[in-house]
Amino acid sequence: TAFIEPEVAAILAEDATGEFEGIGAFVDMDEEGKLEIVQPFEGGPAEKAGLLAGDRVLGVDGVSIVGSTLYEAISLIRGPADTEVTLLIEREGVAEPFEVTVTRARLEIPVVEMEMRDDGVGYIRLYEFSATASKRLEESLEELLAQEPQGVVLDLRQNPGGWLEQAIKVADLFLEESVIAVERFSDGTEQPFEARPGDVGEDVPLVVLVDGGSASASEIVAGALQDRERAILIGEPTFGKGSVQRPFTLSDGSELRVTTALWFTPNDRAIHGQGLTPDIEVPWPEEDVEPGTDPQLERAVEYLLTGE
Repeated sequence: TAFIEPEVAAILAEDATGEFEGIGAFVDMDEEGKLEIVQPFEGGPAEKAGLLAGDRVLGVDGVSIVGSTLYEAISLIRGPADTEVTLLIEREGVAEPFEVTVTRARLEIPVVEMEMRDDGVGYIRLYEFSATASKRLEESLEELLAQEPQGVVLDLRQNPGGWLEQAIKVADLFLEESVIAVERFSDGTEQPFEARPGDVGEDVPLVVLVDGGSASASEIVAGALQDRERAILIGEPTFGKGSVQRPFTLSDGSELRVTTALWFTPNDRAIHGQGLTPDIEVPWPEEDVEPGTDPQLERAVEYLLTGE
């Protein structure tokens, strides 16, 4: 059971729709308590204003956000479309922090990124399980399969989850008729969720990339594909969030989320508090990697091309 502050509940509810009003960037808190621009949305306000991946936001409209929580910082940066927000930016290689003014816009969260690589391997990254995730993934998968790839990498790294029904539909794209996951309640009763036959991705060789940021719906999908021996997992152990929570909205906009059940994989493995262990563990190097390199993705491609 968890209590969700009003500003956090509002952000989570907005994100679940797949759209929001803001600057257009994936962000996270670094080890120093600074908000880091992980990746600006392509063509979005942040990119147009010159913000770069790796930039750190120290302040918003003259207010320091160093030491703030992730959602406190996001709530300050987001705002109505066509309004401006001024960010104090720290950039590696630049001696002093500087200000950047960004005009907010109404944006669609990039749910899927797709690429047909020169080596013949298809790559699909799923950023979150929003309301349109399975539809967009299916469209991208069909486009890739039309190019006859030697295999597909499904990247669920740093995917925090989202809608349960989307997790079931995404797993179903790659599975023949079988159990995807089991929801087990405190009274001992359970509800299995099953795949239906006849989906587009049932035969293509598949590797799933996971890490400590892969949680909830990501773990349901990865666990099903691993248990059914439909894909191997490469990367790092997953987060371990396998609880089913029912939200109760309070008068001030906050939420009380009460745990009602737990998720289990087809082979009866508990997800919650345990996470999933990859078939091939590839830790992300502690030292910085060269820009444009990705050891975990490289290992996945190697596996698909060589079978080992």
